[in-house]
Amino acid sequence: MSSRTKIKALLESGKTDIDVTVKGWVRTFRNNQFIALNDGSTNNNLQIVVDFENTDPALLKRITTGAALSVSGKLVASLGKGQSVDVKATSIEILGDSDPEKYPLQPKKHSLEFLREIAHLRFRTNTFGAIFRVRNTLSFAIHTFFQERGFVYLHTPVITASDAEGAGETFHVTNFDLANPPKTETGEIDFKQDFFGRATNLTVSGQLEGELGAMALSDIYTFGPTFRAENSNTTRHLAEFWMIEPEMAFYDLKDNADLAEELLKYVIRYALDKNKDDIEFLSQRLLDEEKQKPQQDRSELNLLEKLQFCLDNNFERLTYTEAIEILKESTPNKKKKFQYLIEGWGTDLQSEHERYLVEKHFKKPVILTDYPKEIKSFYMRQNDDGKTVAAMDILFPGIGEIVGGSQREERLDKLEQRMDEIGIPKDELWWYLDTRRYGGCPHAGFGLGFERLVLFVTGMGNIRDVIPFPRFPKNAEF
Repeated sequence: MSSRTKIKALLESGKTDIDVTVKGWVRTFRNNQFIALNDGSTNNNLQIVVDFENTDPALLKRITTGAALSVSGKLVASLGKGQSVDVKATSIEILGDSDPEKYPLQPKKHSLEFLREIAHLRFRTNTFGAIFRVRNTLSFAIHTFFQERGFVYLHTPVITASDAEGAGETFHVTNFDLANPPKTETGEIDFKQDFFGRATNLTVSGQLEGELGAMALSDIYTFGPTFRAENSNTTRHLAEFWMIEPEMAFYDLKDNADLAEELLKYVIRYALDKNKDDIEFLSQRLLDEEKQKPQQDRSELNLLEKLQFCLDNNFERLTYTEAIEILKESTPNKKKKFQYLIEGWGTDLQSEHERYLVEKHFKKPVILTDYPKEIKSFYMRQNDDGKTVAAMDILFPGIGEIVGGSQREERLDKLEQRMDEIGIPKDELWWYLDTRRYGGCPHAGFGLGFERLVLFVTGMGNIRDVIPFPRFPKNAEF
């Protein structure tokens, strides 16, 4: 079964007049003579030329869109337009039939909404083939970036008893009979009898455990699934998504921002190098889609230009306080065009504000630092002004926040004081506080939402289209 050459390798080889075996799925079959075959290695199909006069008519009838074939023949220079080589078939074997009356992916344009309903088949379309090859490359690039820099890949737990963000929007993990869970004398659920002997949930972040690793291994990163039970039906939220979370000992906020900028540029460049055809296809798809929009709603840059824009510009760095002043004095704020008006210091920035700073004001990616402590998490290092913390967000065109991070609070007294202020029980995070008790040091880290990155690099508009099987409210199909 392994004696096959992938279509991408054949198309790139420049060879002709050689015997080959290819395997893949039929995209189209024209005039009983020309098969467009695709095996997922590239968006480009390989044309198979069939000698229909000397082929069993029963076999020809089974060559339908979606059918899986094994084809042997000679690779020759193409006489037709649109492809450089063809395979003149000497033998065709049907590996799997596809009923043309029932197969949902007929050779025509399908809406993204429809394709989400058949997510088990959407990989076979050009759009999703391109997206998931790019996703694969970005995943590999992230590991390559950190491994080249001596980071240790740490697997943090998927089941945890902590809620790192303190948001409380978690999926609970239990093996209780939900209709009849054991109760305490006071009538509350007795989690001491549960599988782990306590209430547990799916992780919202590997950060806290990542910090433990960094306090011994210096530089670590996590890359795994995280879960949020937010009832958010938006184009930017998922209930299950992947996060990259590096944690670095002996780093301050500037070191943290430098590493994040370096990572983003590295992985974008890597994808442009390895998946040029796919990104060019997705760029053209986006241009075609934007032609349906009014002129004022179209992007100033096409996808390739937007990616290059992030590589060519040093990210603009400014404090939250400076950003608030710019936004307060901005035309959309003064003319009340923002949905959320900026009244003054302390406002939590929305996507529209972040995009204004990147796309209109600076016209480059932006790193915002030193946010008010009230709108940030308990573990962020408190600045000397008593009002702000050493946090950072990286903002990208078209997407807003893509990275969030901070220097972590390494001073035990300050951390305990902040936990008391916002009601986080210290006894539950005793292990986290131990890293401050025994050889604590300045350290920092950030989180990069992987799907947000894939969304940016592919130019797609809905986060449900960049993860193979999206999980969102009322949907856990496949």
